[in-house]
Amino acid sequence: MSATRFSFPGILLARLLPPGVDPGALPLLAARGLRAFGDGYMAVLLPAYLLSIGLGTLEVGIVSTATMLGSALATLGVGAWGYRFAGGRLLRWAALLMAATGLGFAGLTSFWPLLVVALVGTLNPSSGDVSVFLPLEHARLAAAAQGHARTALFARYSLTGALCAALGALAAAVPDWLVRHSEFARLDALRGMFVFYGAIGLAVFWLYRNLPAHAGAGNADSMSVAPAPLGPSRRVVMRLAALFSVDSFAGGLAINALMSLWLLERFGFSLTQAGVFFFWTGLLGAASQLAAPVVAQRIGLLNTMVFTHLPANVCLVLAALAPSLPVALGLLMVRSALSSMDVPTRTAYVMAVVTPAERSAAASFTAVPRSLAAAISPTISGALFAAGWISLPLIACGLLKISYDLALWRAMRRDRVDGE
Repeated sequence: MSATRFSFPGILLARLLPPGVDPGALPLLAARGLRAFGDGYMAVLLPAYLLSIGLGTLEVGIVSTATMLGSALATLGVGAWGYRFAGGRLLRWAALLMAATGLGFAGLTSFWPLLVVALVGTLNPSSGDVSVFLPLEHARLAAAAQGHARTALFARYSLTGALCAALGALAAAVPDWLVRHSEFARLDALRGMFVFYGAIGLAVFWLYRNLPAHAGAGNADSMSVAPAPLGPSRRVVMRLAALFSVDSFAGGLAINALMSLWLLERFGFSLTQAGVFFFWTGLLGAASQLAAPVVAQRIGLLNTMVFTHLPANVCLVLAALAPSLPVALGLLMVRSALSSMDVPTRTAYVMAVVTPAERSAAASFTAVPRSLAAAISPTISGALFAAGWISLPLIACGLLKISYDLALWRAMRRDRVDGE
């Protein structure tokens, strides 16, 4: 991935990358932002669209589950068999599949055809990026930088996804705006958003058009390494996948929707107040991801993952037991300022602890279990809320995450990696 392929504006944009990073990483960051924007509004509009074309609530749930299951299986498939194909070509195929997914949902109205498109397509209506793109992009980003620059690059990658997903969620209001200010029917406006999702896929394909076959092929400071299945790093990847799954299961006990319900039930929060609160906590979380590389440069990747996460989880437990609203909000704000520092450092750590050839597989096998584990726990929290134990999910979340932090430290503290 060479900077010489960029236009003059592209070279100027490359200055936004951290120092020491191959400018060829810029298309990956741009593609991540576009995909996150599409996922952001799809997560909101998909159920409304399916109900508008006549599907029942059960069918909506089945289609939504199929999208998540299909994304997870595709991600695992890349990890298990993707090494047989050129990664650049796989990314371009995935972008075309994204375009076909948007057009398929826009043009189909029957349950079974939509279910097939949901299963084999790229829709990912969840809070995290579990998709066929993720392991392939992670491997290339890891090859585009070394040491602390790699952590900074993953921080920009995570931040780009978070901010663009938030903007995408705001774009979910476009169909209703079109209905109010034009002659568009609501169903046609919703279909238009799926067509736009397909257009995003074509834009992503354009960004990927010059990617080399293998990660690092265009970087003079990095050797081009063909991907391979898990081998020497299998044990450490499986250990990390198990630990990350515990963390994600715990996080699912206190997702934003349930946190909002807790504030409403415990302190009489209004929806407007909740929206303002989560806006500021989101900004704090984004800022913490930018701060993570600076902290990691001083104390190391693993230390940053553990010793910023621990106090954040202690704050969550204390917030659940707080006697007043100001105390609870203050503790939750501190938690937000600390709890996201492990996102870029975790990715950088996984990429550094495995061999370069295994990076795609490692990204797959650590991301998918996290997503599946997180999908289970909100149901448990809902049951506890219904039983009247409204603070118990927050306490359980904090205690499980503290256990995860301690277990991660004990399991990995002797493994020194690039960037420590």
